[in-house]
Amino acid sequence: MQPVNLTHHFLIAMPSMVDPNFARTLTYICEHSEQGALGLVVNRPTDMTLGNLFRQMGLEAGDDAIGRQPVYFGGPVQLERGFVLHQPVGEWQSSLRLGDDVALTTSKDILEAAGGGTGPRHMLVTLGYAGWAAGQLEQELAQNAWLTVPADVSVIFGLPPDERFTAAMRLLGIDPGSLSEEAGHA
Repeated sequence: MQPVNLTHHFLIAMPSMVDPNFARTLTYICEHSEQGALGLVVNRPTDMTLGNLFRQMGLEAGDDAIGRQPVYFGGPVQLERGFVLHQPVGEWQSSLRLGDDVALTTSKDILEAAGGGTGPRHMLVTLGYAGWAAGQLEQELAQNAWLTVPADVSVIFGLPPDERFTAAMRLLGIDPGSLSEEAGHA
């Protein structure tokens, strides 16, 4: 059986997802290999703004529009660590190119540039990430915990957070209201 690579895919939590970290979440998979997977929840903004985060880091927030953007809960792993999903890719100190037009950056230089008005056109900043050990994500998929669909970054960067989950479902041609909260039992 050919291993599946879900890099640059969305994971859509099924209604039966009981883990409160992932219930009704849309997760963007940044990296998936035989060693495991790393993703960012992209539809769960926190009460923290980029302005607050920048102040904590001793950075200037630049204009008010940047400062008002929410920081997202990216997942339950390393909640003290920041991740920036962005487009265009650009040239940053610590970036992982995820496709032709999107990258994941973990270095402070991207936030400094954003605060100074020279950052990427679109960015989503998270604290924490979602991680899966080798074979763990495949096991969760076999248990029907997630739906998968190739990612469309316009869902992340072009829609408000509360519309992203439904938009990803629609990429699959599914009406979210048609999914049952009940697991099937024989």
